[in-house]
Amino acid sequence: MHQRRKAREVTLQVLYALDVQETGLQEAIDLFWANFDAPEEARKFSFFLIEGTWNHREQIDGLISGSSENWTIARMSRVDKSILRMAVYELLFCHDIPPKVTLNEAIDLGKVYGSENSGAFINGILDALYGKLRRKDEDQDINSLAGRLEP
Repeated sequence: MHQRRKAREVTLQVLYALDVQETGLQEAIDLFWANFDAPEEARKFSFFLIEGTWNHREQIDGLISGSSENWTIARMSRVDKSILRMAVYELLFCHDIPPKVTLNEAIDLGKVYGSENSGAFINGILDALYGKLRRKDEDQDINSLAGRLEP
């Protein structure tokens, strides 16, 4: 699991760079790897997270905005926003990762790389969002079950 933590740190750094610079996805990834190194497993997982998060950022940003009271995406720090985007991508598309792991990793990254309040801020938004996603999944399960029970 240590490799996944490293991959998340790499992902955070590249997503931050993409948010700050006007550069393409592959160019940002190549620039990072030209200056830093990591084990192959971390590289693969970080590429998966970076590409998926960046390509789905509009959908992800909408979900984050819908779960953050009094905070627009534009007002969030770039570090917090990058961590939130990555965590939401994991929640939506990485079904092999327990949600609790995703939330804990995001909060820890916020505490290390963000501001004094980043851990709590990230926790609040992800907790609200995960609750909404869980309720939506339960509703879909109930609706699909109800559809199968009808004659």
